Amino acid sequence: MRLVMASANAHKAFEIAQILTDHEIQPRPDSLGEIVEDQETLEGNARLKASAVCAEAKSPAVADDTGLEVDALAGLPGVRSARFAGDFATDSENLSKLLKDMQQVPSGQRTARFRTVAVVVFPDGKELIAHGVVEGSISEEPRGTGGFGYDSIFVPDEGGGSTFAEMPAEQKNLISHRGRAFRSLAQMLNQ
Repeated sequence: MRLVMASANAHKAFEIAQILTDHEIQPRPDSLGEIVEDQETLEGNARLKASAVCAEAKSPAVADDTGLEVDALAGLPGVRSARFAGDFATDSENLSKLLKDMQQVPSGQRTARFRTVAVVVFPDGKELIAHGVVEGSISEEPRGTGGFGYDSIFVPDEGGGSTFAEMPAEQKNLISHRGRAFRSLAQMLNQ
C-alpha cells in the first residue's frame, strides 16, 4: 500500500520506513506547511497530522506522535515532549531542560516511559490506530551517539542498561515504543 509520511523529521521517517517495509512510503508533500500540534493528546496530534497530509496528498497518510512521560515530573514532558523547552526548542535544548529538572531526583526514582500513537488516515475517513509503550528510566547524563530526541538519556528496561542512543537501530526498533506501535499498525494494514 502507498502511504504518505506526515513526519518532516528525517530520523523519525527513516525509523518508520524501516518498520513498514511491506508498504511504499512517500515523503511528506513539500506543498504542505507546518502543522501546529495543538491537541491535548498524542492520538489527537497524530490524527491531526495524518488528516492534513491525507487531505493534501489525496492518499492514505501515516503519522505518529510520541511523548516521554517521566514519573518524577508528574508525566511531563508528555504530549509537549518536542516543545518541552519552548515552541521552537531543539532536541538538545529539550534534553538539557529535562536533565536540569531531574537533577535532584535519585536514581531509583527516575522511572519513565516512551509512548507512541501511530495513525493511518484514509481519504474515505477510515482510520487505523496503534499504540506502543516502553518502560525505562532517565540516565543522569547523555550516553551514545545514535537516535535522536531523548534517546541518549532513556534507558529501556529491556535494553541491558544501554540507552536507545547506544543501541544499533535494529535492536532499538525491536523494543522501542515506535517499533511496537508501527509493527502493530503494519499487522492492521496487512489484514
